[in-house]
Amino acid sequence: MADAEAAAGRLIEALGALPQILAASPERIDAVAHDDRVVDAVAAFRGAMMHVLRMRMEERPLLPTSSAVRDYLKLQMATRTAEEVRVLYLTGRNDLIRDEVLTTGTLDQAPIFAREIVHRALDLGAANLILAHNHPSGDATPSAADVRLTKRLRDIALGLDLRVLDHLIVGRDGVTSMRAAGLI
Repeated sequence: MADAEAAAGRLIEALGALPQILAASPERIDAVAHDDRVVDAVAAFRGAMMHVLRMRMEERPLLPTSSAVRDYLKLQMATRTAEEVRVLYLTGRNDLIRDEVLTTGTLDQAPIFAREIVHRALDLGAANLILAHNHPSGDATPSAADVRLTKRLRDIALGLDLRVLDHLIVGRDGVTSMRAAGLI
């Protein structure tokens, strides 16, 4: 028990709070904990957390302000060191069809192609979608480019009977809904 507590203390000291520990690579965890059992335990716990959060999303229709969506995306994306763009493809009742990583970029940008998003939505038979990306800086404030892109995607999607319900920006300290902020 003392070994486990010592390893937990080292992880917290080196990596921060639980979300950062869960998002860390196995190599990083091993470099801090120096124990394969800790690496395995963290991986198992992360897997269990992702399963619980995904089940919360799948058990009922998603809403753009759903805490289940925010929790899931924050655990998935908040501590990534590069921007990652995800799309949640939904039915007309907002049931999750698929969660996909569209692209991974650099520290401060990731390409988002409206054509690819719309094409995939049509392939999946989606009626609605939620776009999300992280800001590795930790600041979840949408940029002017984020707002422009989302409005463009919304307009393109509307012409094909698709609705962009929201664009969520994920940072270490929170998640910003562009819809709730009145930006789209």
